[in-house]
Amino acid sequence: MKATLYAHPRCDTCRNARRWLDERGIVYEVVDLTATPPSLAALRAIHRAAGVPARKLFNTSGQAYRAGDYGRRLPTMDDEAMLAELSRDGMLVKRPILVRGEVALIGFSADVYARALA
Repeated sequence: MKATLYAHPRCDTCRNARRWLDERGIVYEVVDLTATPPSLAALRAIHRAAGVPARKLFNTSGQAYRAGDYGRRLPTMDDEAMLAELSRDGMLVKRPILVRGEVALIGFSADVYARALA
């Protein structure tokens, strides 16, 4: 089953995820978050599959997060509003996001990937 990896080309964590997947022969397609942010429908599916609060999909250490004052704004937003914001700016999205079947993994941890993709 082919996976989709939403990543930023210059992100070290994304490169580590790609290396991990390559070493295990896991087939995946890379989607550059900066050029093609996930659609609202894709983010809804990722949110459901990951089973995490929508706020966990935000890249809280990025400039776009700080510039948009999301630290202050997120507590007043519902999930749908958060997902809509993420769909408009790929730099807001925490990376990488791996989607494979009904599994969505946010960020990269070799242990989490190994358990989820075994």
